[in-house]
Amino acid sequence: MDTVKVLQEIELKLLKTQSEMILIPSGTFLMGSSEITHEGPQHEVTVSPFLMGRYPVTQAQWRAVTSLPEVKFDLNPDPSCFDGDNRPVEQVNWYEAIEFCARLSAHTGRIYTLPSEAQWEYACRANTVTAFYFGETITTDLANYDGTYTYYGDEVLGIYRNETTDVASFPSNDFGLYDMHGNVSEWCLDHWHYGYNDAPVDGSAWMTGGNSSYRKLRGGSWDNHSWDCRCAVRSYESPNDRKPFIGFRVVREL
Repeated sequence: MDTVKVLQEIELKLLKTQSEMILIPSGTFLMGSSEITHEGPQHEVTVSPFLMGRYPVTQAQWRAVTSLPEVKFDLNPDPSCFDGDNRPVEQVNWYEAIEFCARLSAHTGRIYTLPSEAQWEYACRANTVTAFYFGETITTDLANYDGTYTYYGDEVLGIYRNETTDVASFPSNDFGLYDMHGNVSEWCLDHWHYGYNDAPVDGSAWMTGGNSSYRKLRGGSWDNHSWDCRCAVRSYESPNDRKPFIGFRVVREL
């Protein structure tokens, strides 16, 4: 394949990355849950409008952006454990996700970043107040997670795929976002804080206090049970960690 054709294909993938952004409207929502201490206290958050990736960054999109000039450091174009252009990229650490955003921003002249934890939960809920955007329960026909145990609501036993699936393989929420429950856990900007005492109420990332040695993850993954895929669930990892169940999606300022 000649160089011009390769560059044209890369540019098409970059355009697709930019076009697969959903407008998330402004609004106020009740963040967190009363079920687990570190998911509370529940509190109202008002979020300004922003754009968010329709689904987690795919392996094809990742490769396209890694071909752009580096901002701070090099990126592995093929880090994933499970191969597939339309599968989410995984085994990407938090710093690498930030480098991806920096390259995309430099190339487009628009500001891309990871979502704040509040933006992520607001976008996931899409004006719902239930445990999942589907309702109070979930099945493996609706999301990719380990369904061999039942943990929540009227959930029935399902399957364990033991791997990622192509993005948008399951129903979206009312905002048009896919894979907010399961498939891959998604990096957010915020430091880890055990609970929400003194948390921002404007949708911004909580980057002060807490434990700066860890970053937030949201949404659960193919390797989690249903409990860990709820809208309010919070987990964390070291920003240096690369795991086959961790990916990310991007947001863009308006």
